[in-house]
Amino acid sequence: MAASSSYYLLDERIQHFLWSEGWESLRQAQEEAIPIIVAGECDVIVAAATATGKTEAAFLPALTYLLQSENHGLIVYVSPLKALINDQFGRLDRLCEQLEIPVWPWHGDISASTKTRFMAKRQGVLLITPESLEALLCNRGTSINAIFENSAYFVIDELHAFIGSERGKQLQSLMHRIENSVGRNIPRIGLSATLGDMSLAADFLRPGKGSSVAMIVSKDANTELRILVKGYEEPLVIRQNSSNADEDEPPQPTMPATIAGHLFKNLRGSNNLIFPNSRREVERYTHLLNQFCSTQNVPNEFWPHHGSLSKEIRSETEAALKQKERPATAICTNTLELGIDIGAVKSVAQIGPPPSVASLRQRLGRSGRRKGEPAILRGYCIEQMIGPHVSLSTELRLDMLQMTAMISLLLENWFEPPMSSGAHFSTLIQQILSIVAQRGGATIGQLYSLLCGPTTPFTSVTKEEFAMLLRHLGKLDLLMQESSGLLLHGQTGEKFVNHYTFYAAFASEEEFRLVCAGRALGTIPVTQMLTVGQRILFAGKTWCVDEIDEQQKTIVVSRTRGGVPPLFSGGAGRTHTKIRQRMRELLESDETPVYLDAVAKRFLTEARNNYAARNLKETILLDQGSEALILTWMGDAANEALACLLLRRGFKATAAGPGIEVHKSGHSGTDILDALIDTSFDVVPSLDELLIDVKNLQRQKWDWALPDGLLRKAYASLYLDLDEALIWIKVLGDPSNLNCLASQS
Repeated sequence: MAASSSYYLLDERIQHFLWSEGWESLRQAQEEAIPIIVAGECDVIVAAATATGKTEAAFLPALTYLLQSENHGLIVYVSPLKALINDQFGRLDRLCEQLEIPVWPWHGDISASTKTRFMAKRQGVLLITPESLEALLCNRGTSINAIFENSAYFVIDELHAFIGSERGKQLQSLMHRIENSVGRNIPRIGLSATLGDMSLAADFLRPGKGSSVAMIVSKDANTELRILVKGYEEPLVIRQNSSNADEDEPPQPTMPATIAGHLFKNLRGSNNLIFPNSRREVERYTHLLNQFCSTQNVPNEFWPHHGSLSKEIRSETEAALKQKERPATAICTNTLELGIDIGAVKSVAQIGPPPSVASLRQRLGRSGRRKGEPAILRGYCIEQMIGPHVSLSTELRLDMLQMTAMISLLLENWFEPPMSSGAHFSTLIQQILSIVAQRGGATIGQLYSLLCGPTTPFTSVTKEEFAMLLRHLGKLDLLMQESSGLLLHGQTGEKFVNHYTFYAAFASEEEFRLVCAGRALGTIPVTQMLTVGQRILFAGKTWCVDEIDEQQKTIVVSRTRGGVPPLFSGGAGRTHTKIRQRMRELLESDETPVYLDAVAKRFLTEARNNYAARNLKETILLDQGSEALILTWMGDAANEALACLLLRRGFKATAAGPGIEVHKSGHSGTDILDALIDTSFDVVPSLDELLIDVKNLQRQKWDWALPDGLLRKAYASLYLDLDEALIWIKVLGDPSNLNCLASQS
């Protein structure tokens, strides 16, 4: 072992293990983390690139602490994925067996006998998901102090996956409840490869005391990065029977098969990951690639992996990637984005723009792990051929433009900051019901103090809001109150808490069904708010939203004609303002990224020419007949807020890509812009006023149980940026921006 003071802080048995494994030196993250963690006194975040030894940076000193302590303590490792737990068990078990420290995986697939043995010993390393930790607190409430009294550390893997999410808020609450039970703080260690604002991450790890969290940011460089973005143009389809066009099934696109052919040719013989943007597209590309293997009479190398598949099928894919005898490529959703050890991956393919820059960075981190090998990213973008009645999205090649913008930001090491301002009332409901289950009842004061007091996960919730929430839960029979003041589960609450699905704070992803005249058209992911009367694009056609059934996840639509196709077509992610601003910068630049192929370069040239021809650099509003498109080049959160401000003034408006689409309804473009400008002089509207006509606000698991006021606040805290919208309006109202109307398109 090269000269290292940190190495000699480790227990001698661990030193011997590292020597026998052929370690030549410690990585930077390990060198810096060991002295801090081995003391067992403070919270720590270890941020380092994938495959730079974060797990060892936490566990080597933490295990040393256990070996040197007298009470044979417990390390609680929390993972977002069961598969990651199984993976870590395999990595830790051999070392811990030599150290005579037991390792206990604990999730839904682990046998009851293993869990019983852990309950008897309550020491070593417990590998657990938030959902299983929730079940432990609910079902073994009287034993929580005994189980965790000797806990030495919480280790939270893939920390970025928790920040800003329901599961993250749940995990904060669970750790706080355990610490409250044992009467002391337990040091927390957060591990992540993708963290933007480190102060936000620290505040998440230890709410209210983020300034005390030690930060370790590894500078270990990744290997060389190679990027290629390929463009594909979907040809126009001329219908032969135009009179019956509305009833025709939409033509199947031809470019996915062409992309699959390129993937087959270039990925065969090696391990890779392919990321389309939906489960439906995973199935499409898996089918196409399997067909190529069949027609070429070669063994199948392409395997699917997404959340709707059975555990057995996902396990087969993971096993195929790990074994070294035959190459394998997984076509997957974000289920393989996190740190499951699937062996060395040669390259990553991204079909269409990824959900976020942070997601793209995480995915790319799976490639280039072998020493001396580059990380390889292949991007594939499909754009429609430009023809008559073309949409602005096609004219500006927005998908290709967005992928290019995201890659350019990735290369600058920028990615979206975590969403830290969410109210998460949904998770608060779950935690209230969980605490009542754990304790066999609780008073209002006990619940508020434990969940909403200083340095708690829900500290922003006021006493008035908490009381409003409890009253509503009582009306829904989720809670009842005894004459003594003790809160218990109502009959409805009892049914929910006693069902295994209760332990998850998040709802499974669901798409809305589109129905026209009683006929199902298909499903569409919806990540933006919906309003009756807005237009959406589906299967190449424009539809008008007639009705929204949130309970049944159904959108009733009717066919609408005329005008330019709308930009809104659902989506798999929400876009940050920084990305849209970079897209505009690319349109106004004359530099061409070297990683674009010939077709992608042509797309960029066409986009720039159309942008210039429409004078969009100086234009804010595009007149499109019965609709007007206001180009803001802001993110979805600000655009939704602008749409809400117009809805409040009687316009039908919806966020649509880089702007908002507004039904003119007899108004001129000037009327619409004047109405927007006038909002900057109004008193800032309440959320009840702002969201009065908006549907599908229920996004999180328990949102259905929220009173309307808290539902609107929860939605706004996660999905609206009113401040950014109002700043944009003030700039719009500047006299120098009065010449902002485009000619009719």
